Order: sequence, then C-alpha cells, then structure tokens
Amino acid sequence: MKKYLSIFNISFQQEFAYRINFIMWRVRNVLQIFLVFFLWDAVFKDPGRVVFGYNREGILTYVLGLIIVKSFVFSSKSMDVAGEISRGELSNYLVKPVSYFKYWITRDLSSKSLNLSFAFFETLFLFLILKPSFFIQTDPILLIFFLLSLILAFSLFSLLLFIVSAITFWMPEAGWGAHFLISIISVEFMSGALFPLDILPHFLQRIVNYTPFPYMVFFPMQVYLGKILDSAAVKGILISGLWILVLYFIMTLVWRKGLKVYEAYGR
Repeated sequence: MKKYLSIFNISFQQEFAYRINFIMWRVRNVLQIFLVFFLWDAVFKDPGRVVFGYNREGILTYVLGLIIVKSFVFSSKSMDVAGEISRGELSNYLVKPVSYFKYWITRDLSSKSLNLSFAFFETLFLFLILKPSFFIQTDPILLIFFLLSLILAFSLFSLLLFIVSAITFWMPEAGWGAHFLISIISVEFMSGALFPLDILPHFLQRIVNYTPFPYMVFFPMQVYLGKILDSAAVKGILISGLWILVLYFIMTLVWRKGLKVYEAYGR
C-alpha cells in the first residue's frame, strides 16, 4: 500500500511540472462550458419554457454539472500508456514488483483529485458570475446513486483507455490516432458531455444506449437531476456494472495477447 501512496504523491507533484499545460486544459474546459451555457441560456430565455423535457433550471444544472463530472471521469493520465508501449518503456514496469494497472489507476486518482479541486472553484466562479438557475438534489438515495454511478463511470473510462492503448502492441504509431477517434471524439459525443443525449432522435438514442458511453456522463447527471428514479436507477447501475465486466474481460484478453507480441521497440 505504501508504494501506491508514494506513486500518488509523486504523480500529484508532477502535475505541477507542466503548469501551462494543466492551466490550458482547465481553461479549455471552462470556455467550453461558457459556450454551451450561453447557447442553452438563449434557448431557455423564457423561464417557463420546457424543451426536450428540460426547463431552464434543469438544463443549466446539467451544463454546470459537466465541469465536476468530466473532471472526475475524463481527467486521466492513462492516455500515456499507448506512448509507453510504442516506445518500449512498458518493459520498465514488467520487471518491477508493482501492478502496471494499479500504478496507472493510482496516477489517475492523483490527477482526478487535483482536477476536482480546480473544478469546484471553477464551478463556484461560474455560478457567481453567471448566477444561473440551479437545481440542488436533496434526496439522499439519489445522491448515493449519483456518487456510485460516478465511480462506475470512472471505471468504464479507465478500462476503455487501456483497451484503446493496447492497439499500439500491433500498431505502435496508431496510439494517438486511436485515442483521438475513440477516447475523445466518440466518448465526448456519445457520453452526453456535449449535450443531453435525450435530445437526439429516438432511433439514435437506442443505438447509443447499446454502448457503455451514456453511463460515463449522461446517466450520472440524469440521476442527479432526478430524471431517473428507483428501479430505473438500479437498472442503470447494474448495466454499468455489466459493461465493466465486459470491458475488463476484453482488456485482459487484449493485454495477454499484446504482451505475447510485445518486442520493446525503442529500448
């Protein structure tokens, strides 16, 4: 346990080694929220207007809530795994008494703790500047489901990152392209990180619901807003858990096969 605490502390300190990169990442998130906020603010200029099942309070809560949810789910250092494989640096970990996956999960938790701290103050700043209508969930059961869904969302995204990173075992130069296409474009669009998924046509919603992506952002936010209650919330939690098992099985299988062809290029 001590070695992982040390990894956590070192990773936390390393976050400040590239301050400009970190600041620009946070600024990008805030600017993105600003753009989405003013878009929906214009749509819901009339306080009594209801569009796609959302009133002004609900949609603005969804937009601001994205800062917290995305900071916890999507802030990750595991994207560097693909680079380590392609450069042959994975060998350094295979000979050490440390679990490679636990090592990166620990680094992810370190990154998330820092990003969540900044996200809290960013949300407070935007709330004071924009003064939006905001819905505060007070049902303790829904809050528990919300927190549980966030933990499951973090697990889903982490497993997906490792699966995508494994592509570099066979195609060392394809790591960044795969991450950009799957981990950034696909996840951002189909997770609800850009807009609530229930504004899509029904046939598209059905297609997206067959993937694990909605359970990374859209489902947790729906639980918080009280749009998903009781048995529906339990069902969503169980589906998230099922996807975790499926992705874990795929990840384990892909990594075993990948290690058999790994030749430590670059070392």
